[in-house]
Amino acid sequence: MQKILVVEDESVIRAALRRLLERNGYQVSEAGSVQDAEKAHNLAEFDLVISDLRLPGAPGTDLIKKAGDVPVLIMTSYASLRSAVDSMRMGAVDYIAKPFDHGDMVSAVQRIIADHPTSRAEERTTTTSPAPSSTGIVGNCPAMRILFEHIERMAPTDSTVLVLGETGTGKELVARSVHQNSLRAEKILISVNCAAIPDTLIESELFGYEKGAFTGAHASRMGLIEAADGGTLFLDEIGELPMEAQARLLRFIQEGEIRRIGSVQSRKVNVRLICATHRNLHSLAAEGLFRQDLFYRINVLRLALPPLRERGKDILHLAERMLETQTERLGKPLMRLSPRAIQAITTYQWPGNVRELEHAIERAVILSTSEEIDNEALGIDLELVNINRIRGQQGPAMTHTMSGHTNNDPLEDLSLEDYFQRFVLEHQDSMSETELAQKLGVSRKCLWERRQRFGIPRNKSNLTARGKMTAIEGK
Repeated sequence: MQKILVVEDESVIRAALRRLLERNGYQVSEAGSVQDAEKAHNLAEFDLVISDLRLPGAPGTDLIKKAGDVPVLIMTSYASLRSAVDSMRMGAVDYIAKPFDHGDMVSAVQRIIADHPTSRAEERTTTTSPAPSSTGIVGNCPAMRILFEHIERMAPTDSTVLVLGETGTGKELVARSVHQNSLRAEKILISVNCAAIPDTLIESELFGYEKGAFTGAHASRMGLIEAADGGTLFLDEIGELPMEAQARLLRFIQEGEIRRIGSVQSRKVNVRLICATHRNLHSLAAEGLFRQDLFYRINVLRLALPPLRERGKDILHLAERMLETQTERLGKPLMRLSPRAIQAITTYQWPGNVRELEHAIERAVILSTSEEIDNEALGIDLELVNINRIRGQQGPAMTHTMSGHTNNDPLEDLSLEDYFQRFVLEHQDSMSETELAQKLGVSRKCLWERRQRFGIPRNKSNLTARGKMTAIEGK
């Protein structure tokens, strides 16, 4: 059973979070401060630490270094956005704004534990693995470290490699890395985008043709496969190949030979093949849209590129590196990302992945008139990006309680939003708005906004009484 440590000084929140996580199969321990966590627990024994940012004594960020390779999820208020960003720079795996739904927390916990296995869960080195070569690949999340390890193992062989990943994840960079770390590194690498070549020309481009093979063939021409002899051929978007070309490609893979269009002689070639696609070739093969025998031939070694939204802190590191590159390329002074820009970058889903991020950074550098880039320059509307939604999670259809669960304990199903509402209703008669905001860890503006969202009006009779009391005290 996976172990989680919750560090929170508010007992109501701590109890609700513990019960929520226990219902979902986790073993949960509690602490009210960083000091209590160190005294009562061995942090290395946990799979995840969830800590409030503001704690009595040391802040929750102190747990990042103390926990070692154990991931730390920081809970923070909307008013502490800059501190949340600083937390991620210090090494927190992510942050989540409170109050939040039960579903958001459970989804975030599941994702973080899956993406950040600890030494307790898996015996492996925690040493940061750099990119195998200088091909522009940047990444330090667990999925990318695994990718680098696989590239290192696969590159020295001559086996066919299939690179899988969404559009814009950097599949060609992976192919270049495999080539540059192979025994063919000094030889040529030819890249072909199968989707960019018309169906009527793909065979002649790949296999070449002899003089007179068809109208317009005034001279013989070598194909791209033959040109890659001794080196590596990268076929990007191989799922777009027409069936006729697939049949000819299959013979090349099986026999290691090609035959130009219009020729009766075959030529032996020595080519390392790397393929890539964003499509599900197994499903295409089942539907008859891709040759099954070809799929089995190219599906020897497989590399899977994670989408950008699943790469955690890599997103921010990538953005900052791209910012440096673009400012230098465009001759601009050094720029920085504002807290709102960082919030947008770390919460946006990035359907176009690294390519979309790169273009957003380039656009922001060109359009920004100051040294600080805001989310508007990136083209990301924060109103459309809910900070409560952790990357890769579902929308607001999540309920406050788990379906089918019943419990008579009022704290059992108390969400953090429920806690906010109950706290305000119970204390607004005895506390000012400033005191309420300070106790909840938010600004007065944020408190007002949440009142509006939850439909909790201020107690006018209480305001009148306070006004009279203030007037009396002033006389």
